[in-house]
Amino acid sequence: MRDQASVLEDVRQGMIPAHIYNDDEIFALEKERVFGRAWMFLAHESEIPHAGDYVVRRVVDDSFIVSRDESGAVRAMFNMCLHRGMQVCRAEMGNASHFRCPYHGWSYKNDGRLVGLPFHGEAYGGEEGFRKKGQTLLPAPSLDTYNGLIFVSLDPAAPPLREYLGDFAFYLDFYTQQSAEGIELVGPQRWRVKANWKIGAENFAGDSYHTPHTHSSVVEIGLFREPKASKRKEGALYWAGRGGGTTYKLPPGTLDERLRYVGYPDEMIARMRATWSDAHLAMVGDDGFMVSAASAFPNLSLVHNWPKVEDTESDDVTPFISLRQWQPVSADETEVLSWFAVDRNAPQRFKELSYKAYLMCFGSTGMFEQDDVENWVSITSTAAGSMARRLRLNSRMGLLADDKPVSPPLAHFSGPGVAYVGFGEYNQRAMLRHWADALEAPPPEEGTVDLGGTS
Repeated sequence: MRDQASVLEDVRQGMIPAHIYNDDEIFALEKERVFGRAWMFLAHESEIPHAGDYVVRRVVDDSFIVSRDESGAVRAMFNMCLHRGMQVCRAEMGNASHFRCPYHGWSYKNDGRLVGLPFHGEAYGGEEGFRKKGQTLLPAPSLDTYNGLIFVSLDPAAPPLREYLGDFAFYLDFYTQQSAEGIELVGPQRWRVKANWKIGAENFAGDSYHTPHTHSSVVEIGLFREPKASKRKEGALYWAGRGGGTTYKLPPGTLDERLRYVGYPDEMIARMRATWSDAHLAMVGDDGFMVSAASAFPNLSLVHNWPKVEDTESDDVTPFISLRQWQPVSADETEVLSWFAVDRNAPQRFKELSYKAYLMCFGSTGMFEQDDVENWVSITSTAAGSMARRLRLNSRMGLLADDKPVSPPLAHFSGPGVAYVGFGEYNQRAMLRHWADALEAPPPEEGTVDLGGTS
């Protein structure tokens, strides 16, 4: 990266060197220092409910088998055979007691243990030549869960996941803990876009400013109750811990009335009352704020919205929740993984309508999705040129020249962190400050695993 210190200092000031959205050298540093250290979402426990269930997911270039072993424990194992490095599991999901490498037939239990080695005696002289006992697929250096969300870190010295998330965990509960039973996921849908991964993560973290322009059509056709997309400025922008997001401002009313406005049936509202903390209930019932889009650094985003699903002439809406991951492929390409999430205890009819709402808005062909991607592709392609290296993008919305906010943060906001009302790029700047800090950190130490022979 040309003059790295200068680039990162500009980023911290909210003046973004445009080329950071399409630069191979920066991407190489991101793979090492962002994705090589951060906690990365891989799967949800509902995707592997039974012994032997597995999914295959990746962290940039590293493929992992996420499985539930015969004892019920969740494992995340590097998807590479110990012999010649072949990918052991080539299916995206399934159920298996063992994984067998297609190259030479080495086989592993679903807890990673090497249990089968063809011609062990003839080829290796048995245990004396190569000790099979104790050999396992390489586990993820760090593995942890939160509300059933399974995360890994490539850093063996990573802090505990809950510590890493910090106060953003409070907001994550809105999406993943509407009852004591938690959520279940459907998906993921996958598609690729010719766009840099940071753009989507920043957009979901706090860009309510684009809604009146990019998404005006979905309001004009009557998909939502709000008559104007500009109402987004009445919501709050919050940042806490490793993440932040946007809220909608709900009409006056009690907690139950506000949750009914969003479209939740009474039986789900009762479970929310029993599950959420007093601060969660106060944020919706007293403050009148309901979470919308959010991002956790570096590349996990969430959406909560409530469109009209069956009849735009009716006032009935149905809420949906979606998780998505911006999985980098290169400096100018991202694979999007998108899951539909719903409370496990929700009524079946609600689940069906909520899934339809998700597909309509943020599935691979969703209306919001098509609007957004056109912008992100254009930004990425334009950032590749030589002129982009001369331009610093102004991401200082909400700040005065002396770095003081245009409006002070909310004095009364029941959630943790700092929250503002109105348009501003507080969250995008916060996310890029985390990014700058990560790139400035020294490279992580990497140990090696020696399979040895008889050792």
